[in-house]
Amino acid sequence: MDIFEIEIKRTNSGNEDFRKLVVELEKHLTFADEKAHSECKQYNKLETIKYVVVAYIEGKAIGCGAIRKYDSDTIEVKRMFVSIDARGQGVGTKMLLELEAWAIELGFKKSILETGNMLPEAVRLYKKSNYIQIPNYGQYEGMEKSICFAKKL
Repeated sequence: MDIFEIEIKRTNSGNEDFRKLVVELEKHLTFADEKAHSECKQYNKLETIKYVVVAYIEGKAIGCGAIRKYDSDTIEVKRMFVSIDARGQGVGTKMLLELEAWAIELGFKKSILETGNMLPEAVRLYKKSNYIQIPNYGQYEGMEKSICFAKKL
């Protein structure tokens, strides 16, 4: 049971809390694997993201995630991050469920995403959330440290 109530707010990529969390995310990814992160960074432009969630505990932004249209039936999960001090409380799961619900409301049938093999917590979250590993898609083809997942919504 959570000690604190986790609030999930729908917003967009202009949200100041989201942008601050993305800076934390960038630092985390660079620390985890600078080379792999520099290869993927070009595919994560905030201007292409319209649908964002930010998680709060007691008014403090502690996590974020986003979806963007990949094709007519598919959304891609992007920019998932939970602050290190807020991990282990189910924040990532709650954000992912909210993003999936939003995608369904928008008429999408499938969710895809890419993460890295240097992020075992992320891999566990997606597997626990019924995502199935798929061959690397699009720009991630041939990137040996990338792991791609898909889920029918």
